[in-house]
Amino acid sequence: MFYLFYFIFILLCEHVINFFYLCSITVVVASAVNLSTQINCIPMLNGTNFKVWKEAIEIILGCMDLALALRLEKPTPTPKNPNEDKVEKVEVNLENHRMCLMIMKRSVPEVFRDSIFESHNAKGFLDTIEKYFTSNEKADASSLLAKLISMRYKGKGNIREYIMGMFNLASKLKALKLELSDDLLVHLVLISLPTHFG
Repeated sequence: MFYLFYFIFILLCEHVINFFYLCSITVVVASAVNLSTQINCIPMLNGTNFKVWKEAIEIILGCMDLALALRLEKPTPTPKNPNEDKVEKVEVNLENHRMCLMIMKRSVPEVFRDSIFESHNAKGFLDTIEKYFTSNEKADASSLLAKLISMRYKGKGNIREYIMGMFNLASKLKALKLELSDDLLVHLVLISLPTHFG
């Protein structure tokens, strides 16, 4: 009888151990799938979505506890430092910078990567991309403003859609930090219409 209980106890222990082992594998696989899903949610950077791309990068790297690498310069390892705790922190920070760079570069097309200098530092890479696209935003604002000013209604199509198109251009300019007053926008609409509307 004792052997029977002992045998049942051993079987139960094996099942419990196997259960916890399978649970730990499931957690590791689930977190890897979750990580992959998060990284795949980062949009591919193009000429028009820098703000959305940057926000996605910051949120995802923040969720992964890597966002500190975007705010701090890359640490330099110092072999003279006897404090092992500081050396370990430097190694962790170096790994965080490397991971951030890999994640950011994955969502930046090679065309942009080639035109942006190679950086070994996550903060420097993000700052360079931001400068590149900020200068592009100024050019975009100029071209949108020129398009808005030169618009003329030719009598084809719905006038309401034409006016909504002008307001859409004005909202794009507002997003680029070039806000037009409502009065000015109304005058631009009136100027762009043929004389029989006035």
